[in-house]
This record gives sequence, C-alpha cells and structure tokens, in this order.
Amino acid sequence: MARISGVDLPRQKRVEYALTYIYGIGEARGRLILGKAGIEPSVRVKDLSEEEVSRIAKTIDAEGGVEGDLRKDISMNIKRLMEIGSYRGARHRRNLPVRGQRTHTNARTRKGPRRTMVRSSKPTAPKT
Repeated sequence: MARISGVDLPRQKRVEYALTYIYGIGEARGRLILGKAGIEPSVRVKDLSEEEVSRIAKTIDAEGGVEGDLRKDISMNIKRLMEIGSYRGARHRRNLPVRGQRTHTNARTRKGPRRTMVRSSKPTAPKT
C-alpha cells in the first residue's frame, strides 16, 4: 500500500484518482504531479514501484501545500479575518455563508437545522 503525505492511497484505483485522496490535491493538480514525476496516470497504485512512489512524494513535497500544512494555513487565514474584524471574518464567526449567498431562505447547511419558535399560550380569561 502506497503511503504519501500520511495518507494511504487505495490500491485498486488509478494513480491519478488515488492522489485526490490527499487533502489539497484534485484531479488537475494530480495530473501535473504525475507529469513532473514522469509516471503514467493510468497505472494502478498496486503496480507502482517503491521508486515511483518516492518520486511522487518528492514532487508533492517540492510543490508544498497539502494535508496538515494546508489545513493550518486555511485556519490561520480565517482566524486573521476574524481578528481584523472584516465582514468575512464576522460571517465566519457567526457560522453564516461568507460569499454573498442569501440567507432568508436556504443556507441550511451552514446555519444548521431550523430552530422552531416556541409559542407561548395566552392565558384564557375565566368565564363569568
């Protein structure tokens, strides 16, 4: 089993799709990495030699920005936005959509399940 950047790649998949299991690598970036490493994208992970796996790992390390480092950078950017008091930071702080989407309806994924309002029953006047 190939292990790159702390992630076990699935053995049965093609390398170009298996690389997308690493946070920060999509299909396009995966193809670029394989091109720089000189590996055919259609080969399966189980058919990779140790030398090919190390070439892929070195290429990824040279480009940077995957897994823990990328997650840390993103969280630091969000924290910076919140600290400087920007509009985007305030939206992050309140768990609302950040990129201008409407919230009157929709935005349930970001806002969470609906909170129903509890109605207080009016006390009934005694009959005379």
